[in-house]
Amino acid sequence: MKTQVRQTDLELIQGDITKADVDAIVNAANSQLIGGGGVDGAIRRAGGDQIEQACAEIRKREGGCPTGKAVITIGGNLPAKYVIHTAGPVWAGGDSGESELLASCYQSSLRLAVENSVQSVAFPSISTGIYGYPTEKAAVVALTAIEEFVKQDSAAPAIIQFILFDDATYTGYADALSSVFGK
Repeated sequence: MKTQVRQTDLELIQGDITKADVDAIVNAANSQLIGGGGVDGAIRRAGGDQIEQACAEIRKREGGCPTGKAVITIGGNLPAKYVIHTAGPVWAGGDSGESELLASCYQSSLRLAVENSVQSVAFPSISTGIYGYPTEKAAVVALTAIEEFVKQDSAAPAIIQFILFDDATYTGYADALSSVFGK
């Protein structure tokens, strides 16, 4: 499924983000930048030790990555040149600033993409795994945040993909795409 926002192609793909042929992929990391499961574990396994070493340097220098923010490392053995790590919020019912923090994850990641001349970037569904954010709600926040960023920043990447692991997540994002963009 695909749409366009200004000069940016926005695509939904079901698949494995570690195989994405883009300049950068986004990792749903934890704030300590210590390897975990899910998307983070898959990216670290596929990317190799170089990603872990780069995260260790960031931990030493900055203490980690606060929720809603993003940091960038090399892609190691991945097809992508960069990995943008962002720490999403844990779902606490929706009244604890989760949507603002989640939107910030996407916009902070895109800011780093622009700063590093990234022309294509792939996102997973941030915070919808172990952090418990309902997929349908997260998808609307994600797509709205990306739309706002692209409309405000003429240097936004030419291609933004959501690479979604399973049928249910893909369907949630497809429904949100129709809702947000009227497609």
